[in-house]
Amino acid sequence: MNDLTKTKHLLKILVGVAWIDGVVQPEEQEYLHKKAQQYGLADDSELKSLLSGLKPVRPQECYQWLEEYLGTHPKQDDYEKLLETMGAMIYSDGDVQTSEAELLTKVQLLDPANEMAHSGFDKLLKTIQKAYRKAVSQKL
Repeated sequence: MNDLTKTKHLLKILVGVAWIDGVVQPEEQEYLHKKAQQYGLADDSELKSLLSGLKPVRPQECYQWLEEYLGTHPKQDDYEKLLETMGAMIYSDGDVQTSEAELLTKVQLLDPANEMAHSGFDKLLKTIQKAYRKAVSQKL
């Protein structure tokens, strides 16, 4: 994944994090727009629709973007950048919701410096897959 693609993916994850509690707060919206400007992605067509805040991002999408961003063997730099920007996003409105804290805790378990990271990542993926399958089966 090249740098521009990684940065775009990171911004998508931040949008997902903003939606993880079901509502994007004005401070979160402001933070997202500031980051899009900072990264030079404010005019990207895909991100514009996400940044508009009109279409909610489901938690499953956010987790999928996290998986794609980190891959199976995340680099320490990528992980640290993700954790730092997610933390700033979550704390931007001064109110940490339970769903945001849970997400941050799960991401902290994926630290490549942690020997248990890979088994933790596998557990996280299995939990996400199980929840997704259950949601799909209930809709059928």
